[in-house]
Amino acid sequence: MRARYGVPLGIMAAGAAGVAYAAGFEARSFRLRRVTVPVLPPGMGPLRVLQVSDIHMVRGQRKKQRWLQSLAGLRPDFVINTGDNLSDPDGVPEVLDALGPLMEFPGAYVFGSNDYYGPRLRNPARYLLEKASGRHGLNGNPPAVGVIHNPWEDIRDGFDAAGWLNLTNTRGALKVEGVSIGLTGLDDPHIKRDRYAQVAGGPSGSHDFSMGVVHAPYLRVLDSFTADDYPLVLAGHTHGGQLCIPFYGALVTNCDLDADRVKGLSQHTAEGRTAFLHVSAGCGTNRYTPVRFACPPEATLLTLVGRE
Repeated sequence: MRARYGVPLGIMAAGAAGVAYAAGFEARSFRLRRVTVPVLPPGMGPLRVLQVSDIHMVRGQRKKQRWLQSLAGLRPDFVINTGDNLSDPDGVPEVLDALGPLMEFPGAYVFGSNDYYGPRLRNPARYLLEKASGRHGLNGNPPAVGVIHNPWEDIRDGFDAAGWLNLTNTRGALKVEGVSIGLTGLDDPHIKRDRYAQVAGGPSGSHDFSMGVVHAPYLRVLDSFTADDYPLVLAGHTHGGQLCIPFYGALVTNCDLDADRVKGLSQHTAEGRTAFLHVSAGCGTNRYTPVRFACPPEATLLTLVGRE
C-alpha cells in the first residue's frame, strides 16, 4: 500500500505546496529593483525614474496598495506607468488611492489591454500554444468578442487631473530640475492599438533627453523606436514570465519578444542602431491566475546616467 500510493501522494503534496507558495507568498512578496542605465548625454546629472507596471488591481488588495503608496518615499524625479492597472472593473478607486502619493511627482502613462478590457478565465497552456504558433493577443487572431469593458476613462481622468501625461500614440515632455525630457508613447500593441506612424520621426532636438514608452514590447514597436534613435524604451506586459523555472527562467513572454529579455535591462538593435530596453515584470497578476513562481512582483527605480 505504501509503495503503491506513497509517490503519487508525495507529488500531489509537493504540487499543493508549490501552489500555496506561489499564490500565498510570492505573489505578494513585492520587491524594488534598482537599475543604472547609461543613456543621458555626457555631462548631464543623473535622473531617477520609477517604473510601475501591471498592477492588475483587484478590490481588497490592501497590501499591494500600501506597498505602492510606500514607493513615494523613494522621491523619484518622475514616474512612468506602463499600463495594465486593472484586473477588476470595480478596482479604479484602489488604483487611484495606491498611486495617489506617486502622483505628487511628475509622471506619464500608457495603457495596456487590461485597462480597457476585463480578464477572462483561460487555460494557462494557451500561452505555450500561442508561443509555438506565433499568435499573441489580437496579433494574428480574430477580434475579441463578448469582452468586459473596464472603466478606463476614470483612471485616465484621475491621472490627467494629477498632471500625468497621457502618452497614447502621442508625444509629451516633462521638465525636471531644469531638464527637458521628451516622451513618445504608444497604445497597446497586444491589441493592435499602436499607431507608430503618428509619432514617427525620432526624438525632438528641443529636449535634453528622449525615451519611448509602451505597454507590450512587441518587436515591431522596439524596431521602430530603435531605428528612430531613441536611446531607451520602457515596457511591461510580460509579468517576467510569471511562472518561471528556477535556474532556467521564463517559458513565455505573451508577445513575440524572446524569453531571454522577458524582464530587466537589455539591448535592442534595429537598422544598425541600438537602444536600451527595460521590461518590468510588474507587480500584479490576472485575477484568475493569482500566482507567481520564481518571479516576484516588482517595481523598478532606474537611475539614468551619462553615456561613457
